[in-house]
Amino acid sequence: MPNQSVVDRIREFNRGRNLEWLKLKYKAMQKDAFGFLRGTCHLFYQDLPVEGIFRSAPPVWICGDLHLQNFGTFKGDDRLVYFDVNDFDEALLAPCTWDITRLVTSIIVGAHTLNISDEDALALCDYFLEIYTKELSTGKDRTVHSEISTGLVKELIDSLKTRKRKDFLDERTEIEGKQRSLKLIEGKTTPVTEAERQKVTDAIAECAATQPNPEFYQVLDVMHRIAGTGSLGLDRYVILVEGNGSPNQNYLLDLKAARSSSLQPYTPYSQPNWKNEADRITAIQDRFQESPPALLTSLLIGNQPYVLRELQPTADRVNLESKDGKTKQLKKVIKTMAEVTAWGQMRSTGRQNSAIADDLIAFSQTAQEWHPNVIDYARSYAAQVEQDYQEFKTQAEEV
Repeated sequence: MPNQSVVDRIREFNRGRNLEWLKLKYKAMQKDAFGFLRGTCHLFYQDLPVEGIFRSAPPVWICGDLHLQNFGTFKGDDRLVYFDVNDFDEALLAPCTWDITRLVTSIIVGAHTLNISDEDALALCDYFLEIYTKELSTGKDRTVHSEISTGLVKELIDSLKTRKRKDFLDERTEIEGKQRSLKLIEGKTTPVTEAERQKVTDAIAECAATQPNPEFYQVLDVMHRIAGTGSLGLDRYVILVEGNGSPNQNYLLDLKAARSSSLQPYTPYSQPNWKNEADRITAIQDRFQESPPALLTSLLIGNQPYVLRELQPTADRVNLESKDGKTKQLKKVIKTMAEVTAWGQMRSTGRQNSAIADDLIAFSQTAQEWHPNVIDYARSYAAQVEQDYQEFKTQAEEV
């Protein structure tokens, strides 16, 4: 954006957020260039030229903030554990090249974090595009679960089988008698006021009245939840509910304020007339994924929309940094990420003006024309991210 510094653009985008939590966001963004990229999705799309393949590519339902850390495991509403794209706060209808370009950029920016060379990072980018295009060309969509997962993803999913709800609850709550309450955990939770507690409790009760088992949603405790990077500073709660019985069959819920997508001003496509931003997020997630996370729904508290979902012991990400430059293992993860990206786009074809499968198949057959454009832009923008990060880090006290 002309005549505005990076710091000014970041300050303007985050205006109105909780200042204490915003400090945590900025601290995470100062860690390295990859953390900065995660926290500045809005900069990526402000800078993206909406021309060439960034305009002419088929319109699809996209995550909007696709990067290496926005994939993970979760238990779907069919109670099976999946690995898929797991963040749809920015989701909307846009050219399919937008998501894949942001993902490829994240590989280049994250190269040093992963302890791989720039050459290896570019090879992984090429491989991602190769697999993504191959899967589009089939016109089919599939899912990743335990039986068909490989490498680090399979290790992660298999490890989740040993995680128990009681252990998950014990880490985050404490028991007095037969009643659980939430723990105050530094950096993860903070207390709510009585007015906030009542506001959340009333909203959950209203939502529960529309569910088959309202007793499941009986609220036992509420705290603010501190999580994520890009969304830090927005209203967010962790809620302990009765679930299937106290104390060991209680459930934890995540309630997160929804705001408009930072891509909205730049997409060349008109969007559906969603009732609110939480409806946008949950509707797109529902069509992109084979089986969305359990208890996913939208609700309103006053005029503010929120996304409600289960906080699960089976929710996790692949720890890519722990592999410390092992490119063979990283390659398997990149393959899975490319597959689920293509499958999600294919699964949601033909919905409210998104491209049909034949359009995506035809696009895949012109890969030799647009692959170089994606790589070239990702390389140049990765350099821009590094430059912006250095400027931000130098002037962070001014934000």
